[in-house]
Amino acid sequence: LTGKEALTHFPSLGAPGSSGPGKGHVKQCELLQLSRKQKRLCRREPGLAETLRDAIRLGILECQFQFRSERWNCSLEGRPSLLKRGFKETAFLYAVSSAALTHSLARACSVGRMERCTCDDSPGLENRKAWQWGVCGDNLKYSTKFLKKFLGQKRIGKDLRAKVDIHNTNVGIKAVKNGLKTTCKCHGVSGSCAVRTCWKQLSPFHEIGRLLKLRYDDAVKVFSTSNDAVGHSELAGPHRAGPSAKHPALPRPTDLVYVEDSPSFCRPSKYSLGTAGRTCSREGNCDSMCCGRGYNTQSRLVTFSCHCQVQWCCYVECQQCMQEEVVYSCKQ
Repeated sequence: LTGKEALTHFPSLGAPGSSGPGKGHVKQCELLQLSRKQKRLCRREPGLAETLRDAIRLGILECQFQFRSERWNCSLEGRPSLLKRGFKETAFLYAVSSAALTHSLARACSVGRMERCTCDDSPGLENRKAWQWGVCGDNLKYSTKFLKKFLGQKRIGKDLRAKVDIHNTNVGIKAVKNGLKTTCKCHGVSGSCAVRTCWKQLSPFHEIGRLLKLRYDDAVKVFSTSNDAVGHSELAGPHRAGPSAKHPALPRPTDLVYVEDSPSFCRPSKYSLGTAGRTCSREGNCDSMCCGRGYNTQSRLVTFSCHCQVQWCCYVECQQCMQEEVVYSCKQ
């Protein structure tokens, strides 16, 4: 999230306020890996440290879910080395990190965790009435404004890698914006919609993660080119078909971009632990994940609840059943 290590495990910080009134969030800010400016902002924003931790967990879990069947499974091992390179995987990490932070900040405002923001106040929506009915719009407007301040604007000049990182960070933010929906609730007599209250609501983060994974699958390899018209360098991708085929195409704002081809992730390296021992699906991804080394087959008995019945008055009674399960795992 700092641009150096986009996703990191943090130690347990204990209960908020455990260091005394008004001191709990300050201690949490000091434990986070932030720049000096970011720590200063964190100390001034009670609730921000907890929100940052939530965002990091959200980004890690979603990344690992989306890549659970891939050779690179978004494990924490090798993360620092990976973030120093310009791979497709690095692009996804920047995007999912910024998306998770944007999403978590907006939600933190709507649930009352942040002191300096509250429900969304978009014009044309009855957010005050929505609050009275027990709902509160996710404040994406405040979230994106604060995020730009928190991440800061770097002077990147001709630095290709810095341009790529900022581009991918913005792709993550845009993915959250694209998932913002207007939700309405009816309050008319007998369920009619004569009176309606509407508010802004973010999509579930799984939907955003799925979108970013599609962006990863179609990521564009870029290089830096000079634009004489505007007087500075910009990102450029492969030539596209059509009248402008002679000129390199600019990546779209929604494209994830990278600058170097990824390793295979088949064998242990400074980027990952490799795929040896990973479970796979024989009909699905074993051939790809195991990198041609083949896979082991193992049978095991699994216990699960079965034949469940509701007993009067208030509990469910189940039997314990066993079944054989076949597990496939990549060879060394």
